[in-house]
Amino acid sequence: MSDAETLFERIIAREIPAEIVHETDNTVAFRDINPQARTHVLVVPKKRYRNVAELAAADPALLGEVIGTAAKVAELEGISQSGYRVVFNTELDAGQTVFHVHAHVLGGEQLGFFGRVS
Repeated sequence: MSDAETLFERIIAREIPAEIVHETDNTVAFRDINPQARTHVLVVPKKRYRNVAELAAADPALLGEVIGTAAKVAELEGISQSGYRVVFNTELDAGQTVFHVHAHVLGGEQLGFFGRVS
């Protein structure tokens, strides 16, 4: 992994503004600047791991906290009962563009199917 600071690290450090939805000691959740659903919030661990596989291998408890934060975000956003999706994109072919693991919390409307781009 490159030593270059990621966009998310700069948001965590409050060097770049973001609309923070929820924060714990180890995670921060903020609105995506290019939302793909009515509700689209990113949940990022404050400690940088490249992707979800790296995080799961290195710190399963932190991965659990990321998922717990995603559930809390769904509750705070009022979508926990109607349904929501939690997505981790891993590597370029899956659409990962920032190489600091993050969960997308999507909901607030009927979501389509996912998979191959048509």
